[in-house]
Amino acid sequence: MNRQMLVAIVVLLAAGVGILGYQLYEEKKQPDGVEISIGKNGVSVEGK
Repeated sequence: MNRQMLVAIVVLLAAGVGILGYQLYEEKKQPDGVEISIGKNGVSVEGK
């Protein structure tokens, strides 16, 4: 395997890790806006 191929593989792996990390961050962060819940105690509105 030549050096260019190795560099290309490392760049692709780093990009994949970056993309997965960003997706995980977006999934975990709190949503903006208003949360409306309906439960046994009635309707609850909570601002985020």
